[in-house]
Amino acid sequence: MIFFLLLQAVELPAVPADWATLAPLPYVAAPRLTPQLTSFVASEITANRCPMAKPADGHYVVKVDVATLVGADGIVRRTVPHAINCPTVELIGAGGIGSPAIQYLAAAGVGRLVLIDDDTVDLSNLQRQTLFGEGDIGASKVAAAADAARAINAHVVIDARSARLTPANAADLLGGVSVVLDGSDSFATRLAVSDAAHALRIPLVSASVGQFEGQLGVYRGWEPDKPCYRCFVGDARDRAGDSCSEQGVLGAMAGVMGSLAALEALRAIVGFGEDTAGKLLLVDALAFRFRTIALPKDPGCPGCG
Repeated sequence: MIFFLLLQAVELPAVPADWATLAPLPYVAAPRLTPQLTSFVASEITANRCPMAKPADGHYVVKVDVATLVGADGIVRRTVPHAINCPTVELIGAGGIGSPAIQYLAAAGVGRLVLIDDDTVDLSNLQRQTLFGEGDIGASKVAAAADAARAINAHVVIDARSARLTPANAADLLGGVSVVLDGSDSFATRLAVSDAAHALRIPLVSASVGQFEGQLGVYRGWEPDKPCYRCFVGDARDRAGDSCSEQGVLGAMAGVMGSLAALEALRAIVGFGEDTAGKLLLVDALAFRFRTIALPKDPGCPGCG
């Protein structure tokens, strides 16, 4: 299941209910593109600091086609900040959003992936959860996802935890990670993730999808000018009819949002382009439209106000 928040249900002046009235944020003029690539090379992280791809394995690098970051030689080797010499991304949910995110993060050479999901693979999942095949039906999602990730990159360290994240265990499950990517299927889980990530000061990438629409945000609510997830949703409650089986979802839409979420997790680790925290990306596949709006910090927010 994939959880999606309908904007119409949120009383937030900065997020009008009618998407036609939403004005995109101003974008910086696109840089002059060159054939050169900006590369974050996994071999820069030494074996005694992080179990990432071996120096000889040039396949496992993050390549970012951003001309403004490319040096005169055409390649910039960026060192991960000391605090995350061994970058760890924790993924809440190994479903429609988690599947493509796990694939791209493993392929990128992220040192360690922590997978949290207590569900098993069902036939109905295969339409959108691309990590799994018919042979995985009945298996633990995190176990099957770990096998699939290792098949992409044998050097990535996978910590697969078949558990449901709750307010009681969230801090323990999130401790020590660099970034949290949440693709879970309920407000209860999302709010528990948000509260723990905020308390631990871990950047939160939150992605959701419903039918033909998607939402993506990055939250660092401990910063004075940045909202947390609760600034957006408040004390939202789960409602009947919100699940994928009841709403329906286009599998490719889940793939788009999961891939974008992986991109934001990599941005948080490597540091490229503009800071996306405090912005909300809205995707409307029916109208072939992407919009970006600003999310204000709520001074009365119970999470960060």
